[in-house]
Amino acid sequence: MFRVNRVVIHQEWCKECGYCVHFCPQKVVLRKSGEVNKKGYCYIVADRMEQCIACGICALVCPEMAISVEKDA
Repeated sequence: MFRVNRVVIHQEWCKECGYCVHFCPQKVVLRKSGEVNKKGYCYIVADRMEQCIACGICALVCPEMAISVEKDA
């Protein structure tokens, strides 16, 4: 069974600071969604999960703790 690592972004916590986009070495976390959360921010969306190396940098740099990384088992 083929599985990939996953970046989970808790949309309601995201304040679109962009740290995850800037620091992702694989550029998996790429763009703003175009949709606005309840706080009025255009939250970030993760794309290209097949390129995620589950380094966790995105989760470490997120000041809102809005990101978690699920590593392929």
